[in-house]
Amino acid sequence: MSGQPVPCSPREIGSLFLFEKLSPEQLGRLCAEGRVERFEPGPVYTEGEPATCFYVMIEGTVVLSRRVGGDDVEVTRTSQPGVYAGAMQAYIGDRVRQVYNNSMRVTEPTRFFVLPADTFASIMQEWFPMAVHLLEGLFFGSKNTQRMIGQRERLLALGSLSAGLTHELNNPAAAAVRATAALRERVAKMRHKLSVISAGPYPREDLAQLIEIQERTAERVAKAPVLSPLEASDREDEVADWLDDHGIPDGWRLAPTFVQAGLDPDWLDQVAAAVDEAILPGAIGWLNYTVETELLMDEIADSTTRISHLVDAAKQYSQLDRAPYRIVDVHELLDSTLLMLSGKIGERIEVVKEYDRTVPPIPAYPAELNQVWTNLIDNAVSAMAGAGGQGTLTVRTALDHDRLLVEFRDTGPGVAPEIRDRIFDPFFTTKPVGEGTGLGLDISWRIVVNKHHGSIHVESVPGDTRFQVLLPLTAAEDETTPESTDSTESLEEPA
Repeated sequence: MSGQPVPCSPREIGSLFLFEKLSPEQLGRLCAEGRVERFEPGPVYTEGEPATCFYVMIEGTVVLSRRVGGDDVEVTRTSQPGVYAGAMQAYIGDRVRQVYNNSMRVTEPTRFFVLPADTFASIMQEWFPMAVHLLEGLFFGSKNTQRMIGQRERLLALGSLSAGLTHELNNPAAAAVRATAALRERVAKMRHKLSVISAGPYPREDLAQLIEIQERTAERVAKAPVLSPLEASDREDEVADWLDDHGIPDGWRLAPTFVQAGLDPDWLDQVAAAVDEAILPGAIGWLNYTVETELLMDEIADSTTRISHLVDAAKQYSQLDRAPYRIVDVHELLDSTLLMLSGKIGERIEVVKEYDRTVPPIPAYPAELNQVWTNLIDNAVSAMAGAGGQGTLTVRTALDHDRLLVEFRDTGPGVAPEIRDRIFDPFFTTKPVGEGTGLGLDISWRIVVNKHHGSIHVESVPGDTRFQVLLPLTAAEDETTPESTDSTESLEEPA
């Protein structure tokens, strides 16, 4: 938007703190190559447009805002003469995409000294070559440092996740190994028992009946009901008594296995009625091996299924085989992250999921959202670890008007009010030296705000800290290429 041109006074612009050290010749050149414009209340420029001008306010009131999700959030409002905004990095040239990082409007008739971006760049390089080199070094050095430490932050998170995943995989893998060894032993005993039975003087009809009972017993194992500890104990006493009454040795040892398989005295009565009394002890032993074999195969199946689920969770977390930007169910992302971090969360922290399953899938960069969840969960766990190592982590989803809310609530000591406004700043951390880079929340903020056009903020009192992430339900119109996650200050005031 263009303002109304008005005369430029070197004396007037020389009174502004930004130009007060310039010579009369320099002030004259500014007025000759720049201009003074008067703007009526309304917009001056819009965030995301090419940054064509550098603005210095002479008088009036200026408001700067940034687009967060579907809202314009006011970040600065001032009437201080001399504040500046616009193409402040024009001196860097095309090495950085030159766009306005915010929107500027005025609330009353306001005059600006306006300098075209290319003129501002050439004047800076001509008048202050050393300062330009220092500023370029500061700008690119800070970006490089941030990128390198960000990579280190991701490697540290990956190491923590790998340790947790290894721990989680070890349990079912060890269980499968143990069950396989036990299964081999049971099968060997079953072969021996089969040879004994086949060598005995048993009629073919009795052997056929025994095999039929074996098949029905295996089917019953697959449908065994889940009993409470008290119910299981009572059932074991009943089965042990039945075995003792029928002269079966070691009935107390067989009873728990039979009960786990869903067998009861009524079933054993059917077995006793189906086979000759002389063959009953051998039949019971044969059925015991059958039951143990089925239970061990179930254990192996459960263990390998658990391993498969962990591998699927790792793939879901890393998004290695997925498109970088797609429609996702945020609950799948949360579940995979919680599973990957379960080793770090530990058993003393209770995880509560309050999911609203009615919320729709959203367009997102899932791998990067998983990084946000990782950072927020890790911070919550660390906070509760400092408060005795126990507490409750609540993960909640809900609809908030036209956005999706994802909330992480912990029962840690909270974030002190004096640092609450700084926790999203780069390199700011409350962790001891060597334990935190200070980039976790900064990276999370950039991913949520800059890349997903959402918002993230914190509400905290001791015992109840809530990090809330709000994400849009629909894609931005220009979401064809990822936006840069870099952000800079867009307006400076005198110290």
